Amino acid sequence: MIQKLEITGVHMDVSKKLHEYVVKKIGKLDHYMPRHARESAHVEVFLKESKEKQKKVCTCEVVIHLPKDTITTKESTVNIFAAVDIVEAKLKNRIKKYKEKHSSVRIHRRLISRLRNKSS
Repeated sequence: MIQKLEITGVHMDVSKKLHEYVVKKIGKLDHYMPRHARESAHVEVFLKESKEKQKKVCTCEVVIHLPKDTITTKESTVNIFAAVDIVEAKLKNRIKKYKEKHSSVRIHRRLISRLRNKSS
């Protein structure tokens, strides 16, 4: 579970049910992060509700501060819970790409060193 998780409501009150839902969905994203990034990850969630042309629009924006990078994802729908679900799916993919980009060299080095030790 992500330790530093800030949830902010813009032009709306964040209910207890919504707060727990966001913590449940976004808090579990640390499973996809590299181990070195889990401890220093800082997540900011902005939940916004507005009316545009007689239509209610709910926006969920998540900013994840990781070592060497910042990941931002935003989604707007009619339902705030659906927006959180879509943002979670997008973030999974973005975090996986981050992990491949920032962890592949170390894994490659470990595998090469293990192969060299076995052959010696």
